[in-house]
Amino acid sequence: EKTTILRHWIIGFILVAVLACIGLWLFFSEPDDSEQQSLVDASAKIEYGDIEENVTAQGKLEPKEFVDVGAQVTGQLQKLHVEIGDAVKAGELLAEIDPRIYAARVKADEARINTLKAQLVEQEAQILFASRQFVRNKLMFKTKAVSQEALQSSETNIKAAKAKADSIRAQLDEVQSSLTGNRTNLGYTKIFAPMDGTVVQQSARAGQTLNANQQTPTIMQLAKLDKMTVRSQTAEADIMRITPGLPVYFTTLGSEQRRWQGTVRQILPTPEVVNNVVLYNVLVDVDNTDGQLMTGMSAQVFFVLGEAKHILLIPVSALAKRLAEQDNEKGTAYRTKVIITDSEVQEKIVRIGLQNRRFAEVREGLSAGDQVKLNAPPKKNNNNQYGYPRTP
Repeated sequence: EKTTILRHWIIGFILVAVLACIGLWLFFSEPDDSEQQSLVDASAKIEYGDIEENVTAQGKLEPKEFVDVGAQVTGQLQKLHVEIGDAVKAGELLAEIDPRIYAARVKADEARINTLKAQLVEQEAQILFASRQFVRNKLMFKTKAVSQEALQSSETNIKAAKAKADSIRAQLDEVQSSLTGNRTNLGYTKIFAPMDGTVVQQSARAGQTLNANQQTPTIMQLAKLDKMTVRSQTAEADIMRITPGLPVYFTTLGSEQRRWQGTVRQILPTPEVVNNVVLYNVLVDVDNTDGQLMTGMSAQVFFVLGEAKHILLIPVSALAKRLAEQDNEKGTAYRTKVIITDSEVQEKIVRIGLQNRRFAEVREGLSAGDQVKLNAPPKKNNNNQYGYPRTP
């Protein structure tokens, strides 16, 4: 009985081993769907179509024209006359700072000027008196009625009186200059819009104390929203292909069906380094009369390097070896394989022009209807996409 049970165990183990071997053989011998598909799509026909060669980048929208409105004097922000979203005109009153300190300084300067003017009138009278005395002493000196010392003293009095008058005039100029500055500061307590625009940001609130001694505090930001700018960050590998005036279109999140058109206005020379990647800012202006674009929106930007309509196209996967030595004015040379019959394949040199990730423009070497062989992807040898062996 023990022998029978042992025999059954051995037979069962052998059956399991045989089934496992068959399963492994079927798993490793069955071709992948991608391999079967590559056999089906091993060739393509040269046909007419449209092509666009472009460079893509990510960008952010910002107003083309904007200004930070700040305070030029220190004081308490007494009143704000506008709110975020309000449209304002150039010269419109936006905010007021407490003017009492600056008004007091103006009054003090005006009072000081009035005092100096009165002193100047008094001193001019002294000059007139000293001049008359000198003339009288000069006549009397001829008849020996006064001494030479008295004559010289009267002459000295004239010069002293004139010098004092000049000093008062200099003080008047100094106080007048101070008055001009204080009047200017008093005017700065009322802040007016420097341009037409919309209030897009407000950094200060009524009652807040602004300190303009070290830096200009920003109260709000005005922007013209009818013209926007896309600031796109373009990789250094693509920046050499972009030039001012290049046509551009972009889409935004939530409105991918609409394309906004523009041109490259400027390429900023100083790059930004993000995670060790060098990115250059490219500025593109776009009309926003309808107000659909808003500050801070993300944009997918396409720089159009070239486009062509109704031309012969070849899949990029059909282009084999690059033949740089055979390039000419007609295009870039590649070697490709043309299918003549089911059993005959002929190598040809094709010259291409515009090229994107999928197709290339055929300029020489092929005709419409030609069948070209696609470069098959390498066999996986039962390995996954990372090269590790597959396991059942």
